[in-house]
Amino acid sequence: MFNWLHAPMTAGTFITMTLLAVLLLVIVLVFVTYAIYFERKVIGWIQLRHGPTEHGPLGLLQTPADVLKLLLKEDIIPKLADKPLFILAPVLAFVPSFTVVAVIPFTDAIGFTDTNVGLLIYVALSGITILGTLLGGWASNNKYSLLGGMRSAAQMISYEIPLILSAMGVIVMAGSMNLREIVEFQGQMGVWFVVPQIVGFLVFLIAANAEMNRSPFDLPEAESELVAGYHTEYSGFRFAIFMLTEYVYMFAMSSLIVVLFLGGWLPPLQWIPGLAFLKAIPGIVWFALKFVVVVFYWLWLRGTMPRFRTETLMNFAWKVLLPVSLLNLVATAVIKALV
Repeated sequence: MFNWLHAPMTAGTFITMTLLAVLLLVIVLVFVTYAIYFERKVIGWIQLRHGPTEHGPLGLLQTPADVLKLLLKEDIIPKLADKPLFILAPVLAFVPSFTVVAVIPFTDAIGFTDTNVGLLIYVALSGITILGTLLGGWASNNKYSLLGGMRSAAQMISYEIPLILSAMGVIVMAGSMNLREIVEFQGQMGVWFVVPQIVGFLVFLIAANAEMNRSPFDLPEAESELVAGYHTEYSGFRFAIFMLTEYVYMFAMSSLIVVLFLGGWLPPLQWIPGLAFLKAIPGIVWFALKFVVVVFYWLWLRGTMPRFRTETLMNFAWKVLLPVSLLNLVATAVIKALV
């Protein structure tokens, strides 16, 4: 694992960091491209239709064709928009979503950095995206965009609190905010945190969905009410950046869930002696399998659940998830102190 936090800044280190960043970007872009394709296929199957079939074998080139179309479209900036902020907003939304991926350990040997406050860095950086969506809505000088931006800020701030509190149950049990050590602690226990922290896991899963603004919590861009919400006035590659941000966060959040609650790269049922052979399978394979299951959950949820009402969404965060996550944290602390 290359740890840029402790490496001296030399020409070789700089080149290594640059190459690793490019590699990470390529991995994320490939995921986004085919996560969109897979989402269309899954929702198509749920709705008894085929999904993309025309471009490429089995429609595999549909998403690259859509991306090319967006990149070739005219970049329109409304005349009365706040131009500097209008241009800055998509970048401010995307950069944190990409940066947080760097703190995720994919195996004990594959990762881009190893820091004792990895989870804290993730939470701190992901919160910056709120500014991007809010600025995009405000700078567009459009009532639909402004309402979408305000909804997004309110929703993301509200659900950030139970998200952090549910993750703190894991921190209390593991005694560390180092994501690699959290996985290793699950290996020492012989059971993933999804079992002792099942309440925290469910809260985290729901709050994460709201943080990503995905259905059924996609109120900031509810097309039936707000046209397209905070990115109504965006077109071309700037619109593509907002879309890219959503799917990069899906990559990052799914990876974080695997690390915090599903044992990361560890095999299942480690406490059963007869299944010791599972350890022979590379850790990256286990991580990828768990990751795909979590991603499928997001796609399945979008194809089956209706959108929440705005007041229902906010009440659920403050009146249900917040008390439940607090009780889970207190209970975890008490049990930790006693046991």
